[in-house]
Amino acid sequence: MSSEKTVIATDLAPAAIGPYSQAIKANGLIFTSGQIPLDPATMQIVEGGIEAQAEQVMKNLSAVLEAAGSSLDRVVRCTCFLQDLGDFAAFNTVYGKWMGESAPSRSTVQVARLPMGVMVEVDSIALEG
Repeated sequence: MSSEKTVIATDLAPAAIGPYSQAIKANGLIFTSGQIPLDPATMQIVEGGIEAQAEQVMKNLSAVLEAAGSSLDRVVRCTCFLQDLGDFAAFNTVYGKWMGESAPSRSTVQVARLPMGVMVEVDSIALEG
């Protein structure tokens, strides 16, 4: 296990829209930046409601984790940000489909505003490998 940090970047997830990395690998863990529902090919917000946005967020999160040599089933912690907790049930349906039966620990909070006016953002901590 290295004590160095490694920057993770992939074209299969949206490029950073600020001074941050898509993820950092350090000490056997992967720390992802918050993923929002941008299509990585166009860098545009996906069309549709919370379900479509949540689906894209999970695709992006999965792509970043795979680029880091990990996967969604290795996630130990997520923080989920919703613009409206009224979308909690719909978000959970999509999130649950991606995370499966061994879902990680998680916090979900409503926030006043998210980047680019999106409805959802998710970050994670995962194990390598």
